[in-house]
Amino acid sequence: MGSVLRVAEANALHGKGVVRHLVARGMWQRPCRGVIVTHNGPLTDEQAWEVALASAPPRSALAGPTALAVHGMDGFEDDQIHVVIPAGGRAPSWEGLVVHESGELSTADVHPLEQPRRTRVARSVIDLASWCTNDRYARAAVIAALQQGLANTARMRDALSRRGPCRRRGLIIESILDAAGGIQSLPERDFDALWRAAGLPRPTRQRRVRSKDGRYYLDATWESLGMSAEIHGIPHHAVRQWDADLRRANEIVIGGDRLLIFSSYAIRHEQVAVADQLFRMARSCGWTGPDPDVHALRALQHPKRRKFRSR
Repeated sequence: MGSVLRVAEANALHGKGVVRHLVARGMWQRPCRGVIVTHNGPLTDEQAWEVALASAPPRSALAGPTALAVHGMDGFEDDQIHVVIPAGGRAPSWEGLVVHESGELSTADVHPLEQPRRTRVARSVIDLASWCTNDRYARAAVIAALQQGLANTARMRDALSRRGPCRRRGLIIESILDAAGGIQSLPERDFDALWRAAGLPRPTRQRRVRSKDGRYYLDATWESLGMSAEIHGIPHHAVRQWDADLRRANEIVIGGDRLLIFSSYAIRHEQVAVADQLFRMARSCGWTGPDPDVHALRALQHPKRRKFRSR
């Protein structure tokens, strides 16, 4: 028997008088309407999740970052408990819960047997990406779930198709495609538009460089200026890969090039900042060309929405 019970369950097991007496004496606690905890100490995370669900309507589930914490996903914990309840259901009485409503709580998105009841990983990630306040955080969550092996692209696509209208739908699709495609998904055309808008000459693409560790390729190099740019397609959560990238960047600088590093997110969504850094780096390297095309930069601030191709 668990330590978190609905009042009706506690009364059936122990008797209404005993339950009232223990709560009145402070030996048990009643954190919210309809829920009894059979001790008077602080709640563990697991007990807090149980209280949240016990106070919510039937078919409710832990959701978003809370569900992901239960699933074991690293790096996206939230101090608040997120619960999704059936559309139109009575909101839980426990203060501090973040309550969301949904008309889609079928077994496709909520496992019928797992405890505590929670949305599946793909649905949880999409909810988190839709609910959070930061685009970069949303993108990182989608990619992290795929990199950590907790979801795959097919499940993410299916969950998104059932989710209906949601914030950042285009960014979620883009992030899934980036994680699935790796280096092949780098926004080369977007980057071409940026260096042109910055007024720079055409760079050499994929210039081969040799180091004591072997050979590698630079995404873009302006050899006459002694500067290069690298585009990272996805965040590197693997420490070994991240460390290798840092050492490679150091080798480039040691070899004489001045190096700028951008994420594919910045190339697609922070175009003015990227173009400005490209231009200022070129100026510091002796570039005397024209100033950036302001009108072209403004036009780049309205990226096209991306879609999944039909299967």
